[in-house]
Amino acid sequence: MMERLRRQQRQPVHLQDYKVNLDDEVDDNGELVHFSFLADSEPARLADTIQHPKWKEAMNEELMTIKKNNTWQLTDLPKGHKTIDVKWVYKIKVKTNGEIERYKTRLVVKGFEQREGYDYEEIFSPVTQMETVRLIIALAAQSQWKIHQMDVKFAFLNDPLDEEVYVKQPLGFIQSGKEEKMYRPTKALYGLKQAPRAWNKSIDSFLHTTVFKNVHQIMVFM
Repeated sequence: MMERLRRQQRQPVHLQDYKVNLDDEVDDNGELVHFSFLADSEPARLADTIQHPKWKEAMNEELMTIKKNNTWQLTDLPKGHKTIDVKWVYKIKVKTNGEIERYKTRLVVKGFEQREGYDYEEIFSPVTQMETVRLIIALAAQSQWKIHQMDVKFAFLNDPLDEEVYVKQPLGFIQSGKEEKMYRPTKALYGLKQAPRAWNKSIDSFLHTTVFKNVHQIMVFM
């Protein structure tokens, strides 16, 4: 019986940027079996970061931004209200060559603990469709209009909240002697279910009240 010839394996197109062993790592269907990135891992727990100078600096920067925007106020928890927990989310930003650019942290509210009717009401927020963006760019190019693109940093931290919400003090930054107090956000925080809605209401109000001096200028907010 003639021995069955083994099919010649070629590296799939989507794996051409990586060095793999085709004899051991890719199956007969061209799918990767074992694959891992050799990169600095991002921590998942506060205990892994609280003593790290770079992560500690990033967390302090996040809290300073929240304080600068007057996003919340430390207060007692009123009767009949419950607190929502928060957590730290860590992200390592890298350059195109793989070098670490900076350590980034974000304080996020555990929105899944919120109760509808108590902690939030309406949470619907329109989303920009790419078809609309392409249409505007095409019209601008045809009519030789100017297009201004901008990125709003910490957008959610600037939008007033209509609801009365209370969150716990973040771990690692609980104020001494005030352990029983909670934060009441007067503006949205990342993770709150109503945060996208609050941002949409703010930017919508701004666009409706702003008068453009040049009617041939179009502003596209991504």
